[in-house]
Amino acid sequence: MDTGKEQSLLQLRNVRKVFARGTIDEVTALNDINLDVYPEDFVTIIGSNGAGKSTLLNIVAGVFPPEMGGKVIINGDDVTSLSEYKHAAYVGRVWQEPTVGTAGKLSLEENLSLALLRGKPRGLRSSLNKQRGELFRSALAPLGLGLEDRLNTPVGTLSGGQRQALALVMATISKPALLLLDEHIATLDPRTAQVVLNLSDMIVRRERMTTMMVTHNMELALRYGNRLIMMHQGRIIVDIGQQDKQALTIDDLVSAFEQAAGERLTDESILLSHR
Repeated sequence: MDTGKEQSLLQLRNVRKVFARGTIDEVTALNDINLDVYPEDFVTIIGSNGAGKSTLLNIVAGVFPPEMGGKVIINGDDVTSLSEYKHAAYVGRVWQEPTVGTAGKLSLEENLSLALLRGKPRGLRSSLNKQRGELFRSALAPLGLGLEDRLNTPVGTLSGGQRQALALVMATISKPALLLLDEHIATLDPRTAQVVLNLSDMIVRRERMTTMMVTHNMELALRYGNRLIMMHQGRIIVDIGQQDKQALTIDDLVSAFEQAAGERLTDESILLSHR
């Protein structure tokens, strides 16, 4: 897709991922993905279960490498062979489960300190000081949840929504090049999910974050972001920019999918409105 921008922030080149290779369970989760994500893009990624959405984010985050010959380039650096730990210097991520991205036995301040130093070889103790405490309070206050006054509270005592809001701040506080939101409202009740979505949008806009958000819901994919990607059987089959995206309806998106995939969309769960 030609966006008119010069330099992409994320480049995926010939990215393939095969699981259980050589067995009867072999599956190609990603099949020859080529993608450019540009600075300040907010890309929503939609697709049925097994389409390759989360595998795509896992490749970007360095959870595992692509097959031989694939390339992952972030901010001009080839990070293909770097460990997940080293990818953390480039990428912030919020998972489906609030418990995954946060440490329940540590305080909010300790969690934020770990997040601030993510990808850097420093100890936790040196990170806890007055200056960072002020930074954490200023980062939490805009959430409107009162978390800035609970820095010494164990994270495990927070509600799911509070914990996911904290995870958002943790994922962005070190100013990574790229933010990954992996169905990060999937386990929340609808009211809390909407709060977290609004907070996500606020943080992305305020920090001008380049963002990739996986969702299982077409309505959300259309409502958020400036670009929409649709995946099917490990491939990107639809890539729609902001100008075209604004005028789309869910019916239009279903038609675009069926035309590109050459088959009917049978996964009704991605047609459901988020209520």
